Amino acid sequence: MDKQQLREAYKLYWLENGKPPVSVYAFCKIAGLPEAAFYDLYSSLEAVEKDIWLAIFEDTVQQLQNDEIYQAYSAREKLLTFYFMWVQKLKADRSYILLQKERFRFPAMRQAQLDSFKKAFYRYVEDLVKEGYQSGEVKERKYISDQYVHGFWVQALFVLRYWINDSSERFEMTDAAIEKAVHLSFQLIASNTLDSLLDFGKFMFTGK
Repeated sequence: MDKQQLREAYKLYWLENGKPPVSVYAFCKIAGLPEAAFYDLYSSLEAVEKDIWLAIFEDTVQQLQNDEIYQAYSAREKLLTFYFMWVQKLKADRSYILLQKERFRFPAMRQAQLDSFKKAFYRYVEDLVKEGYQSGEVKERKYISDQYVHGFWVQALFVLRYWINDSSERFEMTDAAIEKAVHLSFQLIASNTLDSLLDFGKFMFTGK
């Protein structure tokens, strides 16, 4: 059994039992896997959950990077396309994710299982922001530019939570939410809107 097969077996356990296994031993007994073989692949059940989310992200990015049309897109178009593709990939595991719906409540969203995905997403967005600097889509601002990636991570969590709760046909409302969220974020970091807000905030606090 390789890592992908083990991840699929773990998701199947969730789907058939409605909850996670209580231990590696319990999971391996149902999966027909020697416990030692599990530890050859993962250090814990939590590591499996983290890798499930990372694998979905990596599969999404890999497919996009192999697309010549995607490579010609602007930074904004690339992020927009990423979200559309990502939620399409998530659909394959929607039942598994919905069983964990309580984990994804704002504002106290449990993010431990998203840690590996988060790190990879940060690297992906950092590259997009750099592309945005070069193309003029993103304005570089002293002390603030480094925070852009954190804002995009919050945006990713918003998209995930919105999709989880979306009951519209073919998740059309999620598509609309993605478009509005991406448009707003790039409008803020590319135009004078954010600068005006910062100047106003400075005036309110300093009177200058």
